Amino acid sequence: MKISTSPRTNVDAEAAKWMREVAAQVNALSEGSIAALYQSAQSVPTTGTFKQGDFVRNNAPAELGVALSKYVVFGWICTVGGTPGTWLQCRFLTGN
Repeated sequence: MKISTSPRTNVDAEAAKWMREVAAQVNALSEGSIAALYQSAQSVPTTGTFKQGDFVRNNAPAELGVALSKYVVFGWICTVGGTPGTWLQCRFLTGN
């Protein structure tokens, strides 16, 4: 049984958005989906305020690079806090 992603109470738009996101994450986790991570994105953050050490996981990984130097971008780490901060890729070499 899934949690409804439509709030049934009168709440402001921001609270309703938060409730939908939490319900979607719980549903994804219950189905074994790793995409239920709160801090995941398809690219480095360009908006929002972050602190040094914050990590955003890549939810659309793909093998990149050239032969013998291929890698997967696992995510991005904030090295200098700010809006949006300074981010570096965290890569894993694939050996291909």
